[in-house]
Amino acid sequence: MLIVGELINTSRKQINELVEARDAAGIKKIALDQFEAGANYIDINCGTQVFDEIETMEWLVNTVQEAVQAPLCLDSPNPKAIEAGLALVKYGQPMINSITGEKERYEQILPLVLKYQAKIVALCMDDHGMPETGEDRMKVARALYKGLTEAGVPEEDIYFDPLVKPVSVSNNAGIEVLDTVRLITEEFPRVHKICGLSNISYGLPNRKILNRLFTVLTMGMGMDGYIFNPLDKTMMGFVYGTQALLGKDKFCMGYLTAHRKGMYAE
Repeated sequence: MLIVGELINTSRKQINELVEARDAAGIKKIALDQFEAGANYIDINCGTQVFDEIETMEWLVNTVQEAVQAPLCLDSPNPKAIEAGLALVKYGQPMINSITGEKERYEQILPLVLKYQAKIVALCMDDHGMPETGEDRMKVARALYKGLTEAGVPEEDIYFDPLVKPVSVSNNAGIEVLDTVRLITEEFPRVHKICGLSNISYGLPNRKILNRLFTVLTMGMGMDGYIFNPLDKTMMGFVYGTQALLGKDKFCMGYLTAHRKGMYAE
């Protein structure tokens, strides 16, 4: 299981204020809190800093790495900002979020994946837009898998994102994702699956409940990576508990450790 801590994102008001003020101590605390809560990677996204994104990405990468020796997931629509961050990475194997089947994006990001030997989040969408069904997503996934592996990207470094849509907008949005995860798991057993699952509950009340339930459902289909807030103890507890129930937690050690940390205290 791979958990990417999502909090350092300038679309969040608190983070944007810290970044605008170049408050290094505030950013470091958020990075450290996520790492100590169980995040394997720390996500950095400053895409809203349109006019100085490259400089901001560099500042954030350096600042976070002063706080934690954790690998980073660099998230941006701007390939130049991603590369600026990759060039400064010190710890572990970086992750890029993301590549798609869109010709322009694919051609911009693939060279960075190869140059920096990065893990890559591969979105199941292409120039035709966002697919509706699981099988339509698989057509994109197959093309991405073929292109990436033939270019030399190891299967284990590919993280397919099935694209989560809100069930408030599309009644079958949850089923589409579950079908996609199952199909990817069956056809490409060595690749990984990852998503930012909070979209599933957009526009609905009790969002945290729906997000936690959807986590359990997707894990049952083979999802083994998430981009979310690791400071949500209940969500983390659901992940550890589900891993134990699915036989992916030897001797239930992860679950027992979570229990001792008080993740299940009522």
